[in-house]
Amino acid sequence: MTTTISSTPLDQPVAAWLAHQRALGRRYDPEEWILKSLRAFIGRTPGLDIDQASFDQWCAAFPHLASNTLLYRQRVVRRFCLHRRRKEPACFVPDPLRFARREPFRRPVIIEPEQIARMLTAADSMPVTSGSPLRSAVYRMAVILLYTTGLRRGELLRLTLADCEPESGVLRVRESKFHKSRILPLSPDAHAELRGYLQKRLAAPFSKNPDTPLLINTEGGLRPYTGTGISGGLQALFKAAGVEDSEGRRPRVHDLRHSFAVGALVRWYLEGADVQSNLPKLALYMGHVSIASTAHYLHFLPKLQAIASDRFESAFGNLVREAVA
Repeated sequence: MTTTISSTPLDQPVAAWLAHQRALGRRYDPEEWILKSLRAFIGRTPGLDIDQASFDQWCAAFPHLASNTLLYRQRVVRRFCLHRRRKEPACFVPDPLRFARREPFRRPVIIEPEQIARMLTAADSMPVTSGSPLRSAVYRMAVILLYTTGLRRGELLRLTLADCEPESGVLRVRESKFHKSRILPLSPDAHAELRGYLQKRLAAPFSKNPDTPLLINTEGGLRPYTGTGISGGLQALFKAAGVEDSEGRRPRVHDLRHSFAVGALVRWYLEGADVQSNLPKLALYMGHVSIASTAHYLHFLPKLQAIASDRFESAFGNLVREAVA
């Protein structure tokens, strides 16, 4: 049985808001989904416009959501309503004091190289199935690309054969977050792994069409992994390899991106590189609009603190000792 959704007073303002945002170069796909959800909820009562009661009821329709996720959706609706108020001064605007309370973000688990090595060993032992004969090779490639490039999960899953240049060792990430595309040179080891994976991926009976996914989940090679599917396999690898921090916490998939950023800092300090001048390069590589976004991933861990301290002592320790003397 199909539920009929009548037209609502939100229809034209929502369309105008999305057109305005996209004219500014923003994709606004998640925001469109949120506003369509609100419109569908309101549309179940013909002629009803959004007010405090209906907004509260819509928020209560997502009891499974984390507080921060609900807060994000509430803020999207508020921004839309503020824009609508420019032409309709009497329209409802949600009060942010009644929104969900922000919760502290979960600290990431920074994954060490030796833990990645155990994950790759576990990936090599993953059983394949008749419907997914490349399962072991796919997960090995997924771990390597996520850890050595800092790709977002969605970016990894959207990679196609056309996005890979096996000879030069370059990946092309197209139209990702913030409406940005970028080119990612791979490390020598990751480049070698990619070439080895492509030898299996391009063999019969898998599709060689350039537009087909790099990581395939079916024998024909036409269907990509879903976000939930690839995450489930990676979580199984975390468990099989015993990857956890000193508190016994197991990583999330996104923690591989955090680990990539921290790993870059560690390498720069050990190599004596100019860390400050390299940060814009890291932001560009990770697909960030600015260094401010990259800073979210730069965690000053004890290991990094010790390396930075040793480097400072090597460069300026004599000055400190002379000042104390």
